[in-house]
Amino acid sequence: MQEHYRQDLEELYQELGTCPEGLSSDTAAKCQEKYGKNAIAEGKKKPTLLIFLEQFKDFLVIILIIAALISAFTGDLESFLVIIAVITMNAILGTVQTVKAEKSLSNLKKLSSPTAKVLRDGQTAILPAEEITVGDVVLLEAGDQIPADGRLIDCASLQTNESALTGESTNVEKSMDAISQEVPLADRKNMVYSGGFVTYGRGAFVVTEIGMQTEVGKIASLIQNAEARKTPLQKTLDQFGKRLSMAILIICALVFVLSLVQSDAVNFDSVMSSLMFAIALAVAAIPEALSSIVTIVLSFGTQKMSRENAIMRKLQAVEGLGSVSVICSDKTGTLTQNKMTVRKIVVQDHIIAADDVSPENPEEQELILASVLCNDATYQDGTEIGDPTETALVRFAQTCGLSDAQMRESHARISEIPFDSDRKLMSTLNECGGVRKMYTKGATDVLLDRMTCSEAEKQEIVEQVEELSEQGLRVLCFAAKEFSGEALDISDENDLTYLGLIAEMDPPREESKQAVAECRSAGIKPVMITGDHIVTASAIAKEIGILEKPEEAVEGAALDAYTDEQLVNFVADKSVYARVTPEHKIRIVRAWQTRGNIVAMTGDGVNDAPALKQADVGVAMGITGTEVSKDAAAMILTDDNFATIVKAVKNGRNIYENIKKAILFLLSGNLAGIIAVLFCSLAGLPVPFAPIHLLFINLLTDSLPAIALGLEPHSDDVMKRKPRPAGESILTKNFLAKVGYSGVIISLATIGAFLLGYFYQGAHNASAAMTMAFATLCMSRLFHGFSCKSDKPVIFSKRLWNNKFAILAFAAGMVLINAVLWIPALHGLFQIENNLAGVLIGSIYGFSFGSMILIQIVKAIVAAVKKTK
Repeated sequence: MQEHYRQDLEELYQELGTCPEGLSSDTAAKCQEKYGKNAIAEGKKKPTLLIFLEQFKDFLVIILIIAALISAFTGDLESFLVIIAVITMNAILGTVQTVKAEKSLSNLKKLSSPTAKVLRDGQTAILPAEEITVGDVVLLEAGDQIPADGRLIDCASLQTNESALTGESTNVEKSMDAISQEVPLADRKNMVYSGGFVTYGRGAFVVTEIGMQTEVGKIASLIQNAEARKTPLQKTLDQFGKRLSMAILIICALVFVLSLVQSDAVNFDSVMSSLMFAIALAVAAIPEALSSIVTIVLSFGTQKMSRENAIMRKLQAVEGLGSVSVICSDKTGTLTQNKMTVRKIVVQDHIIAADDVSPENPEEQELILASVLCNDATYQDGTEIGDPTETALVRFAQTCGLSDAQMRESHARISEIPFDSDRKLMSTLNECGGVRKMYTKGATDVLLDRMTCSEAEKQEIVEQVEELSEQGLRVLCFAAKEFSGEALDISDENDLTYLGLIAEMDPPREESKQAVAECRSAGIKPVMITGDHIVTASAIAKEIGILEKPEEAVEGAALDAYTDEQLVNFVADKSVYARVTPEHKIRIVRAWQTRGNIVAMTGDGVNDAPALKQADVGVAMGITGTEVSKDAAAMILTDDNFATIVKAVKNGRNIYENIKKAILFLLSGNLAGIIAVLFCSLAGLPVPFAPIHLLFINLLTDSLPAIALGLEPHSDDVMKRKPRPAGESILTKNFLAKVGYSGVIISLATIGAFLLGYFYQGAHNASAAMTMAFATLCMSRLFHGFSCKSDKPVIFSKRLWNNKFAILAFAAGMVLINAVLWIPALHGLFQIENNLAGVLIGSIYGFSFGSMILIQIVKAIVAAVKKTK
């Protein structure tokens, strides 16, 4: 069965069981029963409670819950309460981030017109849009929203705006002509679509699809089926969590067994003591605040990006931007200005650039005069009213120093023949200094036969039009003649004198070319995906540097010949896709993802929503974007500018580097705690830390420096290197080496302090040893925050002081740990030894600062070795 736009009307009426007078009420009721309501269905949403409970599925969280229960069982109520408070806080944060209501489908519903004029029982009736059914005849006029998909059966200069579906903002001229060959949606001139609206003329259509079967409904299905992908950081942290969980289980089991073996007898007390060792190790190993710290750092990143016109709807996408290796961008309004502009004119057989036009030249002035008089648009104080093609002509006149208002006042309009899509012409009759002149503009192919030019002149005009069209320009032809009558008639549009051509296009944004160049230097491939014609798209893409070879541009229809597997190789050398459908967009994104790329996709229409959701980072337009596209996206551009995406990528890369510094800080500190616990276990010494000590370090003195590292000043150097591979873990060999040597050095300081406190004056004082180990580990980690700022030594550089947050975090941490050490009222809660000897307190500061100096020396050696290679 042929598609509806290719069928004869009689054949279509027969298939749908209807006629030009519409359905009867009885038939409509049967159709409603058969096809259902004209409404968009919504998918099921997870309850908020279920989302909250899912936060506790993480294996690291389960280990902490077990540790909390054992602490409660052994009477350590403080540790129990602190651990539970921590994991509950993290769960609440995770729930808030997850509950980003999927509004896309509800906003699609809003695109359906609430009422529509329908022929029922041969009479016009105004019905709710959801009651419209297949076979109904719907009447349209300017301003109406289209309630369903259908085939036109009446068309009087009908123009519609289908930007929500096609992404192109220019009006579409409709006709009733049957189309014999298969064409993309944007070229189906005899169809209208739900979600569009009528901008000019009137018409009627027979409904062919409703609800989920409309083009908008198909997009709703794509949104439901599109995968919400995890960002590289989420994948890395998931992978890290699994590896860490296994390591913790193995080491905790080892410590538990060793403790039992070393005990004099296996009884309840020895089992509980061994369990406390294992719990201390688990708490030391798990970076409890990591999730919260990453969330906070990303939140600060979103604030910075919002000041640079990029609003992040999904926090994790901030970091995802830093991994982007392909940016699939819409053309209109993103790479271009979304404003038709005169680029060239043709007079006296010469093609003249718009900047070189001289109004003093009589022929050029006459052409500009014609373009303003035969025109219904106005442009005042930056406000444009009228068709974009016409407003461009008025703006051009003003750019040339001519006043459109004065020209119209001194050349009063007497009569007119409005533009219509059948004639493709517009004519006006104006008073010109005592002489009446008729000005006509329109399509060149239509005007050629109505002008008095010779065949040779006509051939030259055709060649000039072809030359301009190949550059992606839209060409208007202008002609005129003297006229003595009072009113114009269509029959008067003949024997015209050729005045010239004016060529327009939506030009690239000034900053697009530089942004594309910056993309390339950063190892990012820019790709243009548009609903526009391939000639126009290629011209723009070539001008801004996206297109290098003609064969890199293809039409969306070409993709239909390839399977998804074949498309993976096909997309590799393609940079421009024209006349694409929503299905094409989502296939292109998936193909790049299959190639191992992290893909950012921009869009503004409803048609873009599925691809925006499928992309690793969906980017919607804030000015021209529909609510549906904004809800499906991870980021919204408030200035609709491609260059803003490139800035956001730079921010994303810097944020990722800073998050790595924070993770390095947390893991190396935790490793020090693990080594200290293991040492004491193997040496048969008391537990070096109480769970409350480790939670104090992880949540208070660790959190502030980690957040501060996440707020390190940004660097331009990140855009001089390629994106990191999509599957690359944070835990690279180089990263693990830094964690390793930092953790070992801090653990040596901690163990040294523990042993000094334990054996000081032969007292074997476990409480003093525990206090020494706790305070030394805490302070060492505070000093270590400065070491994590750079791979090179920072102690004698300006970089030590370039982050006020790091200095404040260090100061706050030192105040907290010293308060615990020096305020007796806190000693009971934090299990601190009373009356600690002065030499032991002094040793805490010495061991802590010494660990930083030693780490700085190692960094200097590593940097020197790298430099020699």
